[in-house]
Amino acid sequence: MYEYNTMVRVRYAETDQMNIVYYGNYAQYFEVGRAEWIRSLGYTYKKMEEMGIRMPVVKMEVKFLRPAQYDELITIKTILKELPAEHEIAFHHEVYNEKEKLLTTGKVTLYFISVATGKRTAMPANLKLSLTPFFSDDHTS
Repeated sequence: MYEYNTMVRVRYAETDQMNIVYYGNYAQYFEVGRAEWIRSLGYTYKKMEEMGIRMPVVKMEVKFLRPAQYDELITIKTILKELPAEHEIAFHHEVYNEKEKLLTTGKVTLYFISVATGKRTAMPANLKLSLTPFFSDDHTS
């Protein structure tokens, strides 16, 4: 398992009239979490595209437990629970407030797509090599 935490302050523009984060903004929060997760491994989406890989979202599930509110500092925990075997990668997200209360959970599935062919492909070997130690039996978090 590999996880990474990203902190974001809720901006006024992300809230509704009730001062609560509008539900549609969680897709962006999850995206920020994934971008920083991959950056923590030494990659970026731009670098992935230069390597010939795109990663479109193909599925997203969200469960709202508690609201996030304007000016709160939230933590987006992004977790890869399973090392991808083929073309699909599934990220699990947990959003916490400053009091460490779980607000929202989500799961976002992406495909690895070849830029050249537009077809599904395997995770790049060097990215898989970077992640493999976190999924070995003797690895401790």
